Amino acid sequence: MFKVLSRNKKKIFVLLVIIAGIFSFLIITKNNNVEALSKYGSRGNEVTQIQTKLKRWGYYNGAIDGIFGSQTLAAVKSFQQKNGLTADGIAGEKTLAAMGITSSGNSSNSTSSNSNNVNLLAHLIYGEARGEPYTGQVAVGAVIMNRVKSSSFPNSIAGVIYQPGAFDAVSDGQVNMSPDSSAIKAAQDAINGWDPSYGAIYYFNPSTATNKWIWSRPLTITIGKHRFCK
Repeated sequence: MFKVLSRNKKKIFVLLVIIAGIFSFLIITKNNNVEALSKYGSRGNEVTQIQTKLKRWGYYNGAIDGIFGSQTLAAVKSFQQKNGLTADGIAGEKTLAAMGITSSGNSSNSTSSNSNNVNLLAHLIYGEARGEPYTGQVAVGAVIMNRVKSSSFPNSIAGVIYQPGAFDAVSDGQVNMSPDSSAIKAAQDAINGWDPSYGAIYYFNPSTATNKWIWSRPLTITIGKHRFCK
């Protein structure tokens, strides 16, 4: 009788170990699928997209080879620091969303929020800078983003754009015009950190400006018909 009980206990113990192992495997698998991750050592199309975008925005100077090496790691960290993300060098859900890269792990809320911001900023860019060089359109978007980061302005894209008297395109209704593909792309680039304005928080057209105060602001760069200043 003792031997039978002993054998049964061993069988139960082995069965419990197997069940525990399966349960642990399922938990690990689930956690690993919470979000797609590109990190040091990763390879593939997602890494290529990351490198392409970071190179366009000036964070990355290496080859676009789809290999997440030390240069890509440093570039991702720099992007994360600039955009207020955890600078761990891992392109997880939030980092990919900030780059405008769609991942199966990205939450629908994050994607929706990013899409709304891009759309609103594109409307402002189109209303204010259609016909300007592409770099100038991105620079207008960058001014909005720089204001969002400044304590002197509202802390959201919508708040900055609709601040009373801030932009002519809002005052005269041109912000309601449908943006073209160039304005949409420029908005995404500005949100993702490209700043051709060099930190400007104001811009104006010298040929139409009537405010004398704006001329006193330090010039950062002139692009097309707009002077950008701090």
